[in-house]
Amino acid sequence: VKLVESGGGSVQAGGSLRLSCAASEYTYSSYCMGWFRQSPGKGREGVAHIATDGRTFYADSVQGRFTISKDNTKNTLYLQMNNLDPEDSGMYYCAAGPGANDGCSITRWVPRSVPLFWGQGIQVTVSS
Repeated sequence: VKLVESGGGSVQAGGSLRLSCAASEYTYSSYCMGWFRQSPGKGREGVAHIATDGRTFYADSVQGRFTISKDNTKNTLYLQMNNLDPEDSGMYYCAAGPGANDGCSITRWVPRSVPLFWGQGIQVTVSS
């Protein structure tokens, strides 16, 4: 499974960024997919996930500001991030793995419980 992220960078608070993750067709259509982030001194946390049936799940901290979506024609996963806050800074990782229906949720689709494939990570920096 190969996941390739792009689109990170630096932005001021209140700004927007869009992350992309290109995946193989099998991965894209068969797995739960999502975005995790990791800040210095913190563990990797789920940000937004999307199940194979299209249902989406968000961490409370990003609900209403971030949108996860898939482009079926490009086998690409996106994370649109609006109204960014310095607390959103960190390395963002695209992930794919098994997880049907609610198994793709923020609380259940976690690295300690599910074998996940990872992208290389991409840096997002939000300045105040």
